[in-house]
Amino acid sequence: MKRRDFLKQAALTAATVATASRAHASAKTASNPIARRTLGKTGEQLSIIGFGGIVVMDEDTGEASNIVAEAVDRGVNYFDVSPSYGNAEERLGPALAPYRKNCFLACKTDGRLKDDSRKELENSLRRLKTDHLDLYQFHALTKMTDLDKVLGPGGAIETMEAAKKEGKIRYIGFSVHSVETALAALDRYNFDTVLFPVNWVLFSQADFGPQILKRAQEKGMGILALKGMAKTVWSADQKQNHPQPKCWYQPAAYPQEASLGLRWTLSHPITAAIPPGDERYFRLAMDVAQNYKPLTAQEEQALLSGGHGITPLFHLGNDV
Repeated sequence: MKRRDFLKQAALTAATVATASRAHASAKTASNPIARRTLGKTGEQLSIIGFGGIVVMDEDTGEASNIVAEAVDRGVNYFDVSPSYGNAEERLGPALAPYRKNCFLACKTDGRLKDDSRKELENSLRRLKTDHLDLYQFHALTKMTDLDKVLGPGGAIETMEAAKKEGKIRYIGFSVHSVETALAALDRYNFDTVLFPVNWVLFSQADFGPQILKRAQEKGMGILALKGMAKTVWSADQKQNHPQPKCWYQPAAYPQEASLGLRWTLSHPITAAIPPGDERYFRLAMDVAQNYKPLTAQEEQALLSGGHGITPLFHLGNDV
C-alpha cells in the first residue's frame, strides 16, 4: 500500500471508530430519541432515519414485532414499504398496528396504469392493516416511458388523485434512479416528495444526485434519501453468492465506513434516509442517528478520497 493511501485509510478509520464507539455506547435509550426534520411543504415531522420494510421481509412475526417496537422506542416514526418487497407488508402491518396512529407510513406501487395501481393500493391497505397511507409513491419511476404512462390518460396518477380525495392517501411522491426522469417528473407534476439516492460515491464519482436535490429544494419538496450506506456494485462472481441477501448492492464497510457514509447523507438538506434492509445496518443507522453530528471537513475528505475509482451504482443517463 502506498504511503498516501495508507494515510487516507488511517484517517478514515480513526474518524469512524470514534464515531461508532460513541454511538454504540449511548444508543438504545428512550431519553436520546432520533431527531426529526420537516418533510417539505407538508409540515410533517419525520425521524431522520426511516424503517425500510425489507428489514422485516422473511422474518417471523415475533422478530418483526420486536424490531418495529425497538425502532419506535428509539424514535423512528417513518416507515416505508412496497408490495414488491416479498412478504414485507404482511410482516410490517401487524407489527406496526399498535403504533400506527403516531407513525408516518409510506408505500409504493409498481402499477403504471389506473387499474393495476388501484388494485395494488387496495391490497397494500389490507396487508398493512390500515385505512390510509400517509404517502403513496410511484416505485422506481426511472424510465421516461414509465413517466409518460403514469401521468398520461388512464395513468396511475388518476388512482392517486382519486384515493387522495377518498382519504386513502395523504401525499403523492415517487422514487427514482434516473436523474433525467426525476427532473422531468418534477417539472411535469406537483409531487409532495421524491425518494432517490443521496450517496457519497454517486455524488463524487458520477455527479449523480445533486441535480435532483437542487430542483427539489427549489420546489420546497420533501426530500427522502436512499443508499446512504451503499458503496458499489457486487462483482460478477458475488452477484449470486454474497453475504447480504437483503441488499442488491455492496454496502459500505461495517461499521466505520457505513457510519460516515450515512452521516454524509444526513449532512445534506434531506428529511430522512432509509438504510439497507439488513438488520445490522439498520440498527447501526439508528445508533448514528441518535448521536448524529455533521461530518467535519477532515472526515468528509477522508470519506470521499476513499471513493476514488469506485464504480458507482448509477450513472447519468441511467435507464434501469
